[in-house]
Amino acid sequence: MSTVVAQSLHVFGFRSHVANNVFFFDEQIIIFPSGNHCVKYNVDQKWQKFIPGSDKSQGMLALSISPNRRYLAVSETVQEKPVITIYELSSIPCRKRKILNNFDFPVQRFISMAFSPDSKYLLTQTSPPESNLVYWLWEKQKVMAIVRIDTQSNAIYQVSFSPQDNTQVCVTGNGMFKLLRFAEGTLKQTNFQRGEPPNYLAHTWVSEDKIVVGTDAGRLFLFESGDQRWETSITVKEPTSETKNLGVIQESESLIQFPTLTSPVPSCEQVTMASSRSQLSPPQVFAIAAYSKGFACSAGPGRVLLYEKVDDKESYRESREIRIPVDPQSNDPSQSDKQDVLCMCFSPSEETLIASTSKNQLYGITMSLTEISKGEPAHFEYLMYPLHSASITGLATCIRKPLIATCSVDRSVRIWNYESNTLELFKEYQEEAYTISLHPSGHFIVVGFADKLRLMNLLIDDIRSFKEYSVRGCRESSFSNGGHLFAAASGNVIHIFSTTSLENVLNLKGHTGKIRSIAWNTDDSKLISCGTDGAVYEWNLSSGKRETECVLKSCSYNCVTISPDGKIIFAVGSDQTLKEIADSSVLREMPAFDVTYTAVVISHSGRMMFVGTSVGTIRAMKYPLPLQKEFNEYQAHAGPVTKMSLTFDDQFLLTVAEDGCLFTWKVFDKDGRGIKREREVGFAEEVLVTKTDMEEKAQIMLELKTRVEELKMENEYQLRLKDMNYSEKIKELTDKFLQEMESLKTKNQVLRTEKEKQDILHRERIDDLLDKQSRELQDLECCSNQKLLLEYEKYQELQLKSQRMQEEYEKQLRDNDETKSQALEELTEFYEAKLQEKISLLEEAQEDVRQQLREFEETKKQIEEDEDREIQDIKTKYEKKLRDEKESNLRLKGETGIMRKKFSSLQKEIEERTNDIELLKGEQVKLQGVIKSLEKDILGLKREIQERDETIQDKEKRIYDLKKKNQELEKFKFVLDYKIKELKKQIEPRENEIKVMKEQIQEMEAELGRFHKQNTQLELNITELWQKLRATDQEMRRERQKERDLEALVKRFKMDLHNCVAYIQEPRLLKGKVRALFEKYVQRADMVEIAGLNSDLQQEYARQREHLERNLATIKKKVVKESELHRTDYVRIMQENVLLIKEINELRRELKLTRSQVYDLEAALKLTKKTQPQDVTEKVSGEDLPGIPPTMRLNAQEETGRIIEMQRLEIQRLRDQIQEQEPVPGLHPLAGMRLPSLLRSEVDFEVQTK
Repeated sequence: MSTVVAQSLHVFGFRSHVANNVFFFDEQIIIFPSGNHCVKYNVDQKWQKFIPGSDKSQGMLALSISPNRRYLAVSETVQEKPVITIYELSSIPCRKRKILNNFDFPVQRFISMAFSPDSKYLLTQTSPPESNLVYWLWEKQKVMAIVRIDTQSNAIYQVSFSPQDNTQVCVTGNGMFKLLRFAEGTLKQTNFQRGEPPNYLAHTWVSEDKIVVGTDAGRLFLFESGDQRWETSITVKEPTSETKNLGVIQESESLIQFPTLTSPVPSCEQVTMASSRSQLSPPQVFAIAAYSKGFACSAGPGRVLLYEKVDDKESYRESREIRIPVDPQSNDPSQSDKQDVLCMCFSPSEETLIASTSKNQLYGITMSLTEISKGEPAHFEYLMYPLHSASITGLATCIRKPLIATCSVDRSVRIWNYESNTLELFKEYQEEAYTISLHPSGHFIVVGFADKLRLMNLLIDDIRSFKEYSVRGCRESSFSNGGHLFAAASGNVIHIFSTTSLENVLNLKGHTGKIRSIAWNTDDSKLISCGTDGAVYEWNLSSGKRETECVLKSCSYNCVTISPDGKIIFAVGSDQTLKEIADSSVLREMPAFDVTYTAVVISHSGRMMFVGTSVGTIRAMKYPLPLQKEFNEYQAHAGPVTKMSLTFDDQFLLTVAEDGCLFTWKVFDKDGRGIKREREVGFAEEVLVTKTDMEEKAQIMLELKTRVEELKMENEYQLRLKDMNYSEKIKELTDKFLQEMESLKTKNQVLRTEKEKQDILHRERIDDLLDKQSRELQDLECCSNQKLLLEYEKYQELQLKSQRMQEEYEKQLRDNDETKSQALEELTEFYEAKLQEKISLLEEAQEDVRQQLREFEETKKQIEEDEDREIQDIKTKYEKKLRDEKESNLRLKGETGIMRKKFSSLQKEIEERTNDIELLKGEQVKLQGVIKSLEKDILGLKREIQERDETIQDKEKRIYDLKKKNQELEKFKFVLDYKIKELKKQIEPRENEIKVMKEQIQEMEAELGRFHKQNTQLELNITELWQKLRATDQEMRRERQKERDLEALVKRFKMDLHNCVAYIQEPRLLKGKVRALFEKYVQRADMVEIAGLNSDLQQEYARQREHLERNLATIKKKVVKESELHRTDYVRIMQENVLLIKEINELRRELKLTRSQVYDLEAALKLTKKTQPQDVTEKVSGEDLPGIPPTMRLNAQEETGRIIEMQRLEIQRLRDQIQEQEPVPGLHPLAGMRLPSLLRSEVDFEVQTK
């Protein structure tokens, strides 16, 4: 291997045609394809790390990152074979975890991939015509399931897993939307579409079972479990006036794209077709990305829409629009409307949205900015810098600055800085740029366009042309090492121009074919050129003639360079060799090993050589060139390398290719043989600026300075005004706070006095309550003592019972223990005997088993031999049967023809029979109707019979019940006799109690009236006191103000008097001053006092009048309120009294009723004694008291005791209520309370006795 090593540092480029071409590794790092690498790019710190592609790779086709961000899957084509490489991203550097390259199924390439939610499985989709969907357990390189998605070779664009389910899979393509589920080793489709499906370009999962899908007609669908739930169309916005005025891009534009056969990325032809069509054609949805609020989707060229979920609905609404901004450096501002968004992804925190476009650009936007600009559409920003969107044709470096110049067929010229890895300048033109060269000073460039050769200045912020040459189709240009000359090749002629005089000094003619490469020697005395005619010429610039030449017509040369000593020329071409040429002859040819070398460069030290190949790789070798295959090969580009260059200090290698990427490599020799060249002078920091620009900027600066000074003055003035305002406000606030503090102090004193009064009242009330409680406690103690005695007697009886029970249970336990022990002994003896028998039987069984095993082995051998014979017999037998079956099959085919004829005749007979059956069915329906009507009649008659039976049974039951009721009434008679006597005794004390209660109510009402009067009087006194207090406060303030005014007057008088004393030596002046003092203070002060007295009197009169009017108004309001309160209280008391009177009347009515019932019962009993018992039972059951339930006769003493106890408890409850209500003024103890009726209490007692 070679000791020359190249290490990739940075790449300026992006490949948009790779499926799923950008995604986040974490919040700051993104991964995207560039050249033949995957790049990890830190957005904040701007560093890059590389994941190189496979050796001999022909380019990446698809990427996929696992949900846990640990693995990256890359689909590539290596030597015409598909390969899937899975990298472990967590390791540094990223290492290959698994390579899937052995397939048991036909496959050309994998066009889409997706990891399962747990990252264990990988889903891959192959390209048509196979169109196989493969479900991998990738860690074991095992295919779990495979299914052919499409049989009509339609394009398939995307496959994905459900975000929570490993088994749920979605596939979209042209006329295809399929949901599949992995079960039992197969993938089965779970949805079926109706109608003609559209061309589905992209999809995303918004939840576990919901998918949003976009079409090429600008339609969005929401599917849930395969069923369509929502649909919308993306509206096309009309183009702006700027884009309307600009013409459609010319057909000569050749933007080279690399779309796969199944990729939805538009190709070059599609772009030109789209530009020729109307701009209002439906937008194509190439990319959809989901986030927590909804999803984002591309909506035509240069446009992204954000959709948010509508609450409580299965639909989404358009919330924001994001556009790709118009590029001011572009020749065509509508360029943003001509690039489709192909891929989008959100950062893990959903703070950033990144989008990649068909023009190889990466854009980003922070989601918070989209929320700020609600009215107008938000705009993307370049994630890194504007990149080349097509093949790079020119590359150049300089000596004095770390600059790289590139040009491309995308009509742009770009200046890069390889030290800071940034884009310094870029500009787009109307023509394609084929070649570029950078002056050694870094201030000028020469660019060869299709129509002209332009010499340009690199200004601080622009690339400005200052000289144009009519050199058409210039494909090669180069500044000399000294910078005083530059060469430009057009067709087969080389033009030499002077940088100082800008004139054409020499034209070199001699090539018969197109010149492909030119190179200067170190002292600029010679120029080497090569072309498609197979000629390598060395030109002497002093004479303008060829010095040496080497022509090989079979070879078309691509690139040429010369050694630092100027003796050996190195050339590469189509014959797959690297040639060393010296003195017009080829010294040595080094084979390229099945690739074509497209570029060659040698270091300025002459120790290292680098070549670029047609497959995009870079080979590093030491010089002198080795005889064997000794070089290091590096994966770099995804297309043929077009240009290579080394920086002047041999530290960096620069390569560009047809994939539109620029790579910078750090190069060094492991042997370290004089390669490092220390720079004596650092890079220049000077830049070119035109005089007009400087003058304009100076003018702008002056204007801004004056504006700043004006603003400072305005701010100072505003600050002073604010300070004055704030100081006034502070004074006002302090005065207010002092006044409030004084008023609060007075309030506090008043509240303290009130609090003391309330404390005294509360103490009195608490003493009363304590006395009541002590009395109640004594009563309760007496009652509880009696109850305790009773309970104690019961407890002693129960204790005796429990002792007896315990003795009985102890006896039973002893008997049970004895019986249990005897039974246990008997059982143990029985089971021991059984166990011995079983052991003997087990030994015999074991011997039998051994014997049977021997017999089984012998029989097994015999059966195997017999089976082999039988298998052969069966085989011959079934072969015969197969022949017979084939013969019978032929016979049956003949018979089927006959049977078909019979079948047709039978069909006619069947039709006739069906007509007969239909007639019979009509008759059957009629008969069934008759049967149903007869059945209904039968059922009606049966119901009548049942009803009559039931009535007979009910009457018999009633007779039996009447007989029972007669017996119960006899029993009830005795109970009623006793109750009549008791009720007579109870009526008199109840009436007395009612009278006492009425007197108490009247007393309480009178007391309540007194309390109301006292309250109103107290409230009036309080209001008067408050008003007096306020009036005194106001007077005090006025007096204080007067005092302050007098003090100020005295001070002023003293000051003036002091001034007068100064004129004591001058009598006239003194006299005038004293008179002025008299006029100023004495006369005016008197007038002021008189006016002040009058005004004070009027104010005092007005104040007293207002105060009295307010008092009168408040008193009137209070009187009205109190009268309303008294009226409501009186009404309420009257209502309560009415209710009590009604209750007393009801009690009297009940008493009368009971007396009449008793009288009737007595009369009935007297009659029953005279008449027979049978007649009596019938009369009583039919007439008297059917609703009174029968009761059992109780012991007379017990019954009276219970009734008395109940009445006593009721009286006690009423007394307690009265006592509770007495201390609280304004409350009526019996308001809204009804006494329990005597009849109800008796009925309750009867129910209890039952």
